[in-house]
Amino acid sequence: MSDFMNSLKIAATGLHAQSARMRIIAENMANASSAAKEPGADPYRRRVPTFEAVYNRELAAHKVEIGRVQYDMSEFQSRYEPGHPAADERGYVLYPNVNSLIETMDMREAQRTYEANLNIVTVTRQMLGGTLDILKG
Repeated sequence: MSDFMNSLKIAATGLHAQSARMRIIAENMANASSAAKEPGADPYRRRVPTFEAVYNRELAAHKVEIGRVQYDMSEFQSRYEPGHPAADERGYVLYPNVNSLIETMDMREAQRTYEANLNIVTVTRQMLGGTLDILKG
């Protein structure tokens, strides 16, 4: 019985980590076109989640946890928009270093990993239910 519970607990940590990852990706996508607020100011900087494998003595297994959220230090996008309030003296406005295509692919990967962990929970519950049926009969 404890093996079933351990499987559920480990899968739950994966669900939590991927859920946090999807929130960060959604934040990146929501800010993808937000310009700097004033000339010379930095716009939103893309955030990148990290993961850590942490050994859990209770489970006697490694579980995944969301690590530090880091900033993508790549260059900001620069667009020529001389009438924009945040345009510099040359007429360029800084936009976030967020690439919507990359964010979409990261989101798809996070969703698939979330679904895989959810399938582990579903199958474990079915196996647990089957085991209880066998014990009853």
